[in-house]
Amino acid sequence: MTLATYYAERDAFRWQLPPHCNIGTAILERHSSNQIAIYDVDDDLTVHSYTFGDLKDLANRLSNLMHHLGVGRRDRVGIFCSQSVELVVAHLATYRIGAIAVPLFTLFGDDALTYRLNDASVRVLIADGLYWPRLSTLRSRWSTVEHIILTSAVESETSEVTSWSRLYEAQNTLIPEETGKDDPAMIIYTSGTTGTPKGALHGHRVLWGHLPGVVMPHQHFPQPRDLLWTPADWAWIGGLLDVLLPSLYFGVPVVAFRARKFEPDVIIDLMRRLPIRNVFFPPTALRMLRNFLDHAVPEISLRTLASGGESLGQDLWEWIHSTFSVTPAEFYGQTEANLLIGNAPDVFEPQRGSMGLPVYGHEISVRHQDGSLVLPGQVGEICVDASDPVAFLGYWNRPEATADKTRNGFIHTGDLARQDEQGFFYFVGRSDDLINSSGYRIGPTEIEQVLLSHPAVSMAAVIGKPDTVRGEIVKAFIVLRHPQETDVAELALTLQELVRTHLGAYEYPREIEYVDELPTTTTGKIQRNILRQRDAKNT
Repeated sequence: MTLATYYAERDAFRWQLPPHCNIGTAILERHSSNQIAIYDVDDDLTVHSYTFGDLKDLANRLSNLMHHLGVGRRDRVGIFCSQSVELVVAHLATYRIGAIAVPLFTLFGDDALTYRLNDASVRVLIADGLYWPRLSTLRSRWSTVEHIILTSAVESETSEVTSWSRLYEAQNTLIPEETGKDDPAMIIYTSGTTGTPKGALHGHRVLWGHLPGVVMPHQHFPQPRDLLWTPADWAWIGGLLDVLLPSLYFGVPVVAFRARKFEPDVIIDLMRRLPIRNVFFPPTALRMLRNFLDHAVPEISLRTLASGGESLGQDLWEWIHSTFSVTPAEFYGQTEANLLIGNAPDVFEPQRGSMGLPVYGHEISVRHQDGSLVLPGQVGEICVDASDPVAFLGYWNRPEATADKTRNGFIHTGDLARQDEQGFFYFVGRSDDLINSSGYRIGPTEIEQVLLSHPAVSMAAVIGKPDTVRGEIVKAFIVLRHPQETDVAELALTLQELVRTHLGAYEYPREIEYVDELPTTTTGKIQRNILRQRDAKNT
């Protein structure tokens, strides 16, 4: 494993986007009809397998049914399903007719779901029938939805509600729409860490743009017997484009598991039974697994483990390595431009705490606010060329927000990082999470990782708190693993000294507050803005 190998492979890489890009057609026309595509797992871990031939048959029928309902090119189709074969079919059918998929998280509250349906002007909603009793009470609030297709039988169909069983009355042949690389394919809403969620519009090219970023962390993916699963919901870009669609494009089966909640014992049983060889685990899910497993080593034969969304930290990294006998591969991206930076453990040695190196094909830079490049070791904003294949086309109906995000030919991520002499990126924090204390610019991430290294700490979040002397002070919020067994006053002193020793005296948290839980988005990211708001109210 050498950096020279990475640089050689990166320099040799060339984008090969087909002249006509259609995500649905590319996936359904590449593989043998009898090749397994989806393992759909019930709550009791009963497994149902579906081939690419099954997917094509169902997708063509659904496409024809949507045509019958009047859905055409660029119409928006909401997909409100958990991990399931029906969700896969809904996406592929939508792409095949040139419509635009709008993934919707099934744990959204009423207002969050209604906001997205109305904002995207969704015309048809495909929903898990399990949720119909709730959805039926919200129907009057949706201004543009004309028809609802439920994935299970309904007692009585109406002019606007159709059962999934109607698919079998539709033809299973289809002449798909020809779409170009920049034709819109999906609207994925941001998780709302920095304000009202915005719909990131992506073109069909986005699938091809993600392929190198899946190959790197999963170590020359695909390999024989690879089988991929993630607990991340497929409504988010991490589940949809880090796992589901690229895996199907490569012909690697994907596990669909309708987990109503994250239960570590069930997850371990699932990974043992199938067996799953490749996983994408957000750090929050890994911490929950660690709390359950403690020091036990499960009988699981993983080949690769990828993680993204926030830093793992050294303590969690080492636990993964010792528990699963794999080198975890961290990567970085966001809804507007994903899988930009990553690690390839079979190509180069990952640096602890680093997000990795630029994924092949992506031009990534760290810049000052004026757009100039920063020097190695300095903190700046991560920027990517706006013409990159994974770059969004713009925010749905938000031209001003799009212009602010894409200035001078770059997507400005709003994420701060530093890059070392070898090119490795180290995440510092969101630009609005930066703490200014006594003239020092402090990112919360490194402090949080030091706090998490203490065995008594389950979760940690750091914010800047206004201070009349220093401008801001560092304040930490701590969730304890065993609250009843912890001397919190003594622990606070220990944690402060830990940060002083590892990072510096100017970075230690002058205030520590113990909380039962931290506010997070539905994707598991800590909402520091909410912590700042709560703290201001309590001051």
